[in-house]
Amino acid sequence: MTRRLISTGSPFEKTAGYSRAVVDGDLVFVSGTTGYDYATMTMPEDVGAQARNAFATIAKALAEAGASFEDVVQTRYYLVEPSDAEALFRVTGEIFGEIRPANTLIVCGLLKPEMKIEIEVTARLRS
Repeated sequence: MTRRLISTGSPFEKTAGYSRAVVDGDLVFVSGTTGYDYATMTMPEDVGAQARNAFATIAKALAEAGASFEDVVQTRYYLVEPSDAEALFRVTGEIFGEIRPANTLIVCGLLKPEMKIEIEVTARLRS
């Protein structure tokens, strides 16, 4: 079994000592991903827009690993405000409504005040 690291090229990954994703055997572990728009390095205020940005970053990491949302078996959502759950669920329902991976939602604080959501996924590569 081989282990492969997937990077976005961010210098923070090396500084903080993590990869955007790690492929280990047939599993893909995507790190917690916040809602930055990396093209503009801005963070939208709306939690739904943040979730869409996070999923765009996650989709790129999954694609580089040879996977897609259809291969996701577990999701973890870290949400700052419980009142933002419905906006988050509208986005997650669009993406995972038919796929229905195992799911955990945790209400917690995040690193920076503008961060409202962080999303982490695990996928299994299909043979």
